[in-house]
Amino acid sequence: MVKVENWVRFGLSTFNFHLSTAARLHLYDAHQHFHFDQLTPHRAAIDVDLRAIGLKGAVVNGTNTEEWPVVAQLAKDYAWVRPSFGIHPWDAGNRAPDWHAELSTQLLANQSAGVGEIGLDRWLLELKPDDPRVTGLRVAPLDEQREVFAAQLVLAAELNRAASIHCVQAWGPLLDTLQDSPRPARGFLLHGYAGPAEMMKSFTDLGAYYSFNLQLLEPRHAARLNNFRHIPAKRLLVETDAPTKPPAGALNRFPLPLAPDGSPVNHPANIAVAYEQLAKLRNIPLESLAAQVEQNFKRLFL
Repeated sequence: MVKVENWVRFGLSTFNFHLSTAARLHLYDAHQHFHFDQLTPHRAAIDVDLRAIGLKGAVVNGTNTEEWPVVAQLAKDYAWVRPSFGIHPWDAGNRAPDWHAELSTQLLANQSAGVGEIGLDRWLLELKPDDPRVTGLRVAPLDEQREVFAAQLVLAAELNRAASIHCVQAWGPLLDTLQDSPRPARGFLLHGYAGPAEMMKSFTDLGAYYSFNLQLLEPRHAARLNNFRHIPAKRLLVETDAPTKPPAGALNRFPLPLAPDGSPVNHPANIAVAYEQLAKLRNIPLESLAAQVEQNFKRLFL
């Protein structure tokens, strides 16, 4: 693991992000999964790194009933964790019979918690049954995903909790569901927004915020990256989606060991790199971006 004292050696100073800058900035990760197994062995060291870079808050998203108590405990153990509880579209087909009642219980017991990660995923339906990514899953068809998603939006609206939304290849159904359902007055997050540019105004009018992550820098995501040049400043957030979406090459300033299956692991402290890259993309000072994102994060999540 890259320790804080090694930042400059690994290149953080390239974008004028160094220890004195970190001491001034307040950083916020709008979407991640600190509870996932890939990060569990490294939690203590990750916590040290996150405090050193100036992280003040991170939304940690539980995606099924088994994960919710783990996330709730992390919120007690780490002051920077903002819990969020939801049924992810990948988990919709295997949801527990009493999932809705349990979600309501968790939200009422955790007054700072959001609703998420929830949403729709049409790409999931294209995976073959023997694909290891869906082994053991009952894949919910899109209509069922929409039913589960809409029910969670109702809870978010009733309690006025921020909703953190996942969407893959289902932007039309997502917009329809948002238009037809109650929505939290404080708004909702379209995390790692990958939808069409022409739909952004409709989503924004409904209360959307949008979070940037480093995966958008990959050449195949050029159109999606361009969207983040134009998102209104008051609706802009930053995320890592750790432990997924590790940055490539030299941008991975906080490398972690590979997961047991050999896959790369994204260190949540790469949120600092995401801020740098978004400031560069929008051609604004890092300090200005951090101040705006802090206001946005607090407006949506706190």
